[in-house]
Amino acid sequence: MKIGLIGFGKTGKSVASILLENKKFCLEWVLRQSTVLEHRSVPEFFGIQSDEPGLIYSSSKTSIEELLDKHPVDVIIDFSSNEGIYDYGELAATRNIKIISAISHYKEKELQLLKKLSLKTTVFWSPNITLGVNYLLFAAKFLKKIAPWVDIEVNEEHFKKKEGTSGTAIKIAEALDVEKENINSVRAGGIVGKHEVIFGFPYQTVRLIHESISREAFGSGVVFVAENLKDKQKGLYNFEDILSPYFAV
Repeated sequence: MKIGLIGFGKTGKSVASILLENKKFCLEWVLRQSTVLEHRSVPEFFGIQSDEPGLIYSSSKTSIEELLDKHPVDVIIDFSSNEGIYDYGELAATRNIKIISAISHYKEKELQLLKKLSLKTTVFWSPNITLGVNYLLFAAKFLKKIAPWVDIEVNEEHFKKKEGTSGTAIKIAEALDVEKENINSVRAGGIVGKHEVIFGFPYQTVRLIHESISREAFGSGVVFVAENLKDKQKGLYNFEDILSPYFAV
């Protein structure tokens, strides 16, 4: 499966490293805004031997159309920004290229665009693409169904420079009918990401916790999603769609 990766920040780099380790995928190229590292290869950047091209391009010098003409891919993985989908979305959908987006803070306008694109191709979106946090969400919804009257608190912790409330925490809160304003946020040091759901029963407490130890967790999630999207028809998918079959009796 040929992969194009958009975004090469800290998380993008971690995702690229995991993709290079998996022989089921071929990292064809990386597209980023900066001209730093342009035309270097990702394997060279990591100092590893690889037959995969993985060349790095700058969006200021190479258009996505030109890139797809020269180096076609089966899947585009987006770790860039809210605006990135406007640069490649329509073109990818027209060419039936699958889209995996891990942007955490899409607004309603971007979500509507994803729905539109899903009429032409396979689109997956999750504000947090780690497997563990989505297992947590599954378990939390199940427990809430058993005890709908229970007291619930949602906590999230991230690195100091992360802006806004975690998109994952918002998604968890919405699933559990907790108001966004009641999410407890901590910004400190270099915390990669931690989410906790506390269920307060009269005589006991249940805590569900997920903590990303390193950003490679996002790469593992991407691999899992890409493998499970391989035979999916066009449409808009989320993690629940991917995981549900594994929980079927």
